[in-house]
Amino acid sequence: MANTASSKKRARQALVRRNLNISQKSLVRTMIKKVIASIESKNIEKAKAAYQQAVPVIDRMADKQIIHKNKAARYKSRLNKKIKDLCKK
Repeated sequence: MANTASSKKRARQALVRRNLNISQKSLVRTMIKKVIASIESKNIEKAKAAYQQAVPVIDRMADKQIIHKNKAARYKSRLNKKIKDLCKK
């Protein structure tokens, strides 16, 4: 356990940041699930709208280094590919 005052403060800050990061990761997963749910329901317009809402959230989390930038790019690419495949059908 922390002994000095500065290490105790660091432990408190780490706990606050951890909780914030967890909630932000959860937000990203929720946005992705909304896009996938609308794709599975075969609703193209709803899928495109959900994708447009998800992209800024994914980018923001990548900028804040909550998720890696390549992971954010992979999410966006795969979701966009699924929407384009849905449009072709």
